[in-house]
Amino acid sequence: MIERQLDIATADGATTTFIVHPDRGGPFPVIVFLMDAPAIREELRDMARRFATSGYYVMLPNLYYRASVMEMDQDALMSADSPERKRMFDLMMTLDIPMVMSDVDAMVSFADADPAANAKSIGTVGYCMSGRYAVCAAGRHPDRVKATASIYGVRLVTDDKDSPHLVAKTSPAEFYFACAERDHYAPQEMVDQLIRDLAGANGEVEQYPGTDHGFAFPKRALYNKLAAEQHWQRCLALFRRRLA
Repeated sequence: MIERQLDIATADGATTTFIVHPDRGGPFPVIVFLMDAPAIREELRDMARRFATSGYYVMLPNLYYRASVMEMDQDALMSADSPERKRMFDLMMTLDIPMVMSDVDAMVSFADADPAANAKSIGTVGYCMSGRYAVCAAGRHPDRVKATASIYGVRLVTDDKDSPHLVAKTSPAEFYFACAERDHYAPQEMVDQLIRDLAGANGEVEQYPGTDHGFAFPKRALYNKLAAEQHWQRCLALFRRRLA
């Protein structure tokens, strides 16, 4: 495997991005892996490595670069009333769809210039806050993004014209939505509406019984190994089907 971390120029500066891909057999389809609210950490790099071992060029950009934040104190984030947890939510609210789409543009441009990457075939994946961004990337680059996975994504159905569920309804990409059974960040009403609105679209909404928000992350207290492995199987099957 080849991995590196470097700064990629964006419209608003430069974002430190972790890139990993196999060391032979390329060029490889690209997966843009968008971080969740607790920021970049080794847990996410390990997940990027797992995607890469299946034959992908994986890009994990730091979305908090505008605030000059790279990593956060993960132990402090576990305390509901800690200043670090409040800081995380404040950082999350500094992002919006246009900003992250601009960052996705930068990832695509960089991949276009790297012989190891096949940027004409892109998958996107996002967890929690970034599920919506992964979906919207398919609307931003409909000729390139072939597959998108949103794992317990939040704010997938809104009244905005760029609501992720509207993107998924009209995009030629294939979508996979994994939802937890118990999730106050993504309530059942949202999941039900997502299922209704995506009827007939090229996508699947799957709710994982007995799970809570965050079930896919090994370092989280609510980690569910069976569900986490199922999400890996679903995502890798999706990317294999659409990015080959």
